[in-house]
Amino acid sequence: MKIDLAGNIRSFRKARALTQQQLADALGVTVGAVYKWEAGLSAPDLSLLVEIADLFDTSVDVLLGYNVKSNRQADAAARLRECMKNRDTDGPAEAEKALLRYPNCFEIVYQSAMLYYLFGLMSGERPQLRRSIELMERAILLLGQNTDPKIGELSITYDLAGAYSELGEEEKALELLKSNNPRGINDDVIGQSLAASCNRPEEAAEYLSTALVSVSAALVRIASGFANVYFKREDYTSGASILRLALDFFAGLKAEGKSNLFDKPCVSFLICLAYAQIKLGDPAGARSSLLAAKKLAEEFDRDPDYSAGSLRFASAVKQQVAFDSLGSTAAETVLKTVSSLENEALSRMWEEIANEG
Repeated sequence: MKIDLAGNIRSFRKARALTQQQLADALGVTVGAVYKWEAGLSAPDLSLLVEIADLFDTSVDVLLGYNVKSNRQADAAARLRECMKNRDTDGPAEAEKALLRYPNCFEIVYQSAMLYYLFGLMSGERPQLRRSIELMERAILLLGQNTDPKIGELSITYDLAGAYSELGEEEKALELLKSNNPRGINDDVIGQSLAASCNRPEEAAEYLSTALVSVSAALVRIASGFANVYFKREDYTSGASILRLALDFFAGLKAEGKSNLFDKPCVSFLICLAYAQIKLGDPAGARSSLLAAKKLAEEFDRDPDYSAGSLRFASAVKQQVAFDSLGSTAAETVLKTVSSLENEALSRMWEEIANEG
C-alpha cells in the first residue's frame, strides 16, 4: 500500500488554482502548516483530513492515495456486473455486502449505484431509487479512482437526474440536467421533460429544436463515416443503403420551397450514392442521383440559409448558425466530393450533366 498525502494535497490545491496561503485560510491553519504537509514534514490530524477531503470534493481514501488492490475486490465488482446483466434479484443484497467491505472503492460504489438504479426502474420502488441516488453522489466524490473513460461526473449526473425523474422530482432532475449540459448534450431529455411532465411547451420547443439540429448534425457524421467504411470494404450495397437512409431523414426535415443548412451535406450524399450506384453497375441510378445533386445545389446557392431555424420543426432555435468544410457554395461541394471519390466514370458522368445547362 502506497500513501502519497503530501503529493495529493499539492495536486488537489493546484488543480483548484489555490495558493498555499489560500488553502491555509480556508482551513484555519498557518501557511507554514500547509507547507510542511506538502513537503512531507508533517501531516494534518484526522479531523483536518476529513475537512481537506471535503474541501476538494473527494474522499479521505483518495486524498491519501490509498487504493485497494485485491482479487476479492475485483471479484465483488464482477459479481455486481453479473447481477446487473442477469437482472438477478439478489443484486441489491450483493451490493450491500460489497459496500460493507469496500465502502470507498469507486468501482464498487458505482456498480452498486447502477444496480440499485436498474432495480428501482424495473420495480418502481422508491427506496431503491433513493439508495441509487445516495450511491451515485458518493461515486462522484470517488471519481479520482475511476479508470473508465466512458464514466465521468457528466454521465453520473445524467443518471442522477433520471432517478429523480422516476421519483417524480422533475424540477430537481431538470436543475441537474440544465447545470450539466455542455454543448447542449442533454437538450433532448430536458425538452422531453419540459413538454411531458412540466407543462412548459414554449421552453420545451427551444430545447427540442436545438436537440433536433444536434442529432441531425450527428447523423451527417454517422452516415458519412459508415459510407466510408462500406466503400473501403467494397460493400457498395450497404454504402448506398446508409446514404439513402440519411437522405430520407433530411427530406422529412426540409420545409417546402426553402433551403436549409443540411442541403450541402445532402448534395455530397447524392454524389456518394451515385458513386456506389456506378460500382453496383447501375449507371441510370447514378445519373438520377447526380441530377438530384445538381438541382439541390442550384436551389441552395440561389438562396443559401445556414441558420438552424431553417430546418423544419426547429424554428424555435435562437441565433444558431452552422459552419461546414464542404466549400463556400453547394456547387463547390459537388466538385470537392466528385474529386475526392477519384472515379473516372463518376467524373465523366458529372461533367456531362454539368454541361447540359
